[in-house]
Amino acid sequence: IIFLTVFGLIMIYSSSAYNAQVSRQPSNYYMVRQGQIAVAGFILMLIISKIDYHFLAKFTVPAVVVSYICEILVTFTPLGIAVNGKKRWLGTRSLRFQPAELVKIVVILLLAVLITRLGKQINEWRVWGMIAVLIGPLALLVTMNNLSSGIIICGIAFVMMFIACKRKWPFIATVALGITVIVFAPPVAIALEKAGILHSYQLSRILVWKNPEAYPKSGGYQVLQGLYAIGSGGLMGLGLGKSCQKYLYLPEEHNDYIFPILCEELGFVGAVVVILLFILLIVRGYYIAMHARDRFGALLAAGISTHIALQTFLNIGVVTNFLPATGISLPFFSYGGTALLMQLFEAGVVLAVSRQNDNKLL
Repeated sequence: IIFLTVFGLIMIYSSSAYNAQVSRQPSNYYMVRQGQIAVAGFILMLIISKIDYHFLAKFTVPAVVVSYICEILVTFTPLGIAVNGKKRWLGTRSLRFQPAELVKIVVILLLAVLITRLGKQINEWRVWGMIAVLIGPLALLVTMNNLSSGIIICGIAFVMMFIACKRKWPFIATVALGITVIVFAPPVAIALEKAGILHSYQLSRILVWKNPEAYPKSGGYQVLQGLYAIGSGGLMGLGLGKSCQKYLYLPEEHNDYIFPILCEELGFVGAVVVILLFILLIVRGYYIAMHARDRFGALLAAGISTHIALQTFLNIGVVTNFLPATGISLPFFSYGGTALLMQLFEAGVVLAVSRQNDNKLL
């Protein structure tokens, strides 16, 4: 966690220095702001790691209520702040909070509490319906303004339910259906757009994904610039701080598209090292979940590990054009105070589960 966060700060400085100067800010502007959140996040992580994680269960209902209120305020009131045409934030222009990041943790906590208390009843269809009624509207509110976060929330719920339930065939069927939809994405997306389920910009992302070279000056621009950055890095990279794409060629170079800058500067070797670190972190999280002293702790650790795994996979998949483009950050690397604070909070919860395990974890 420490290495990923510090490395992320270095990459934020490297990728954003020129952008900050163009905006008439100090070259370390974005790194300093992210660093302040990182310090606060580490303090929060240490505090959470020392408490009994069962204490968090008491805040489940208030947390769900607050999440609904925040998402309603963002979506349906003038309090929601729009950036690049997307209303995802509450607060002021200089101090913003993204409720979707809170919702991810709340869904993990809510499911962990429900699954633990329901016991074997979790295998009943009516219970699945009850959980869908509780989480579905919240996930829909998030999806209305932030498709990628909505996908992650649904993915977290899917994996946690898969872990808890004995009945596996519905999950296997859902995965098969998802793969089929991806294979036939363009015609499916066109049909959904005509039905009013997808927005026109979301349809364009599907079409760009299949053929970015056909849209070099519009929807495919960012995808192509990201691929240019990844390709130009070669085996060992151009060197830290020597990226060319960060000079305003690649949009969101210190945010969603920070990974291509990393590839350009540190090459294939640097990218593989970072990916292996994420794999180690995720495997460690599931290992802690498997050895937790109770079901609640196991579900918390598994849900958080799933969140980090999904978000990492989706971000790298998007920037390499393996998946359709959507705004999603790379954990511990991308610029964004709310996301980093919540991720360090989650790390504290997993550490708490590990610390309170009856058996010493190697």
